Amino acid sequence: METKSPDAVEGSRRPADSFETATYNKVGWRLIPFLLLCYVVSYLDRVNVGFAKLQMLQDLQFSETVYGLGAGIFFLGYFLFEVPSNVILHRVGARIWIARIMVTWGLISAGMMFVTSATSFYVLRFLLGVAEAGFFPGIILYLTYWYPAERRARMTALFMSAIALSGVIGGPLSGWIMHSFGGVAGLKDWQWLFVLEGLPSVLIGIATFFYLDDRIDHAKWLTAEEKALLERNIVVENASKPDLSIKAVFADPRVWLMSLIYFSFVMGLYGVSFWLPTIIKATGVKDALQIGLLTAIPYGCAVVAMILVSRSADRTRERRWHIAVPALLGAVGLVLSVLWGQSTVLAMAALTLATMGILTTLPLFWSLPTSFLAGVGAAAGIALINSLGNLAGFVSPFAVGWLKDMTQSTNAGMYLLAVSLVLGAMLTLSVPARLVNK
Repeated sequence: METKSPDAVEGSRRPADSFETATYNKVGWRLIPFLLLCYVVSYLDRVNVGFAKLQMLQDLQFSETVYGLGAGIFFLGYFLFEVPSNVILHRVGARIWIARIMVTWGLISAGMMFVTSATSFYVLRFLLGVAEAGFFPGIILYLTYWYPAERRARMTALFMSAIALSGVIGGPLSGWIMHSFGGVAGLKDWQWLFVLEGLPSVLIGIATFFYLDDRIDHAKWLTAEEKALLERNIVVENASKPDLSIKAVFADPRVWLMSLIYFSFVMGLYGVSFWLPTIIKATGVKDALQIGLLTAIPYGCAVVAMILVSRSADRTRERRWHIAVPALLGAVGLVLSVLWGQSTVLAMAALTLATMGILTTLPLFWSLPTSFLAGVGAAAGIALINSLGNLAGFVSPFAVGWLKDMTQSTNAGMYLLAVSLVLGAMLTLSVPARLVNK
């Protein structure tokens, strides 16, 4: 029997490996930049209220608690409609449903310019959450249609780098709008902020209907051989996962553990997202444009950290420590931002560490539940985890706002968020490695 040399074996593999790599590169360049753009405008519309707050509270006589409740009530609407929205997406396809989500949230976000009272603030923020429900878990689900587990962490990180990019782009943009447009056509600076950052979502939503393909076999830009390769890899991976019913997903303790872990990390995320401009202002920076430029620094560093750590996780196929260590570093950064709060330079260094740590945990976290969920169970499970986890988006800004009203400082709120990140790291390490290291 002839025995091939290692070089011959390696050589025989290269064409197939090269074809597979080229195929996934083709898919990546087709999908990820567009999905990233969608998420940038989505996230910007979700958190630009943090910049509007710099002047909105004074104009409308809102307390910090009113702001925190309004910022967070978004997530109640998000929570209530998340699971049904994702199940609908699984049935009707991403193209139609993501387009619907983006158009409605863009219109409601622009409608925030009409806020005149606490009640109208609460109602529009709640409706914005209803409109956006299903977008993020829908994209996470959508990526499972195209990528197997060993490639998904990096793709998810590239997609979720939109959170950081929205800070890099949105901070200076929001600061410039508020610095330049106040008084134009009789509108306040924060009113222009909502209009100019809301309408692009509508336009991109319309483009989504024509650009996205629901499934691999719908993609006319792929050859038959490329489709066969992609579909075979997905079938092989899903064969090892039970297709759980929606009822079984709700009864699965692993799903509830994932929800608690995600809740802990999202507490940190929205603490930073909604309060970063306020924290920077408290260090002595007053001009809205300068605050906007400074917020780009932590987010820019976070983009690099997210991509590098996710590549390492995919290369080593290790997930838990790649999630826990950034979460712990995020907690350290939040604590240092309090201790160094009197110095803009030191506080920015601490906030940069915190933002890098917090944002790096998020895309890697999704490698945990998608390692054991498939089919309609994945649609329901991902949405359930995301909706329960995002309740932290309600708790976090409200708690920080309430603590700021009580103590006249954001310090206690930052300590609370740091504890939450440590808890998330510990819970992540409690997950069996054999379940998630794929």
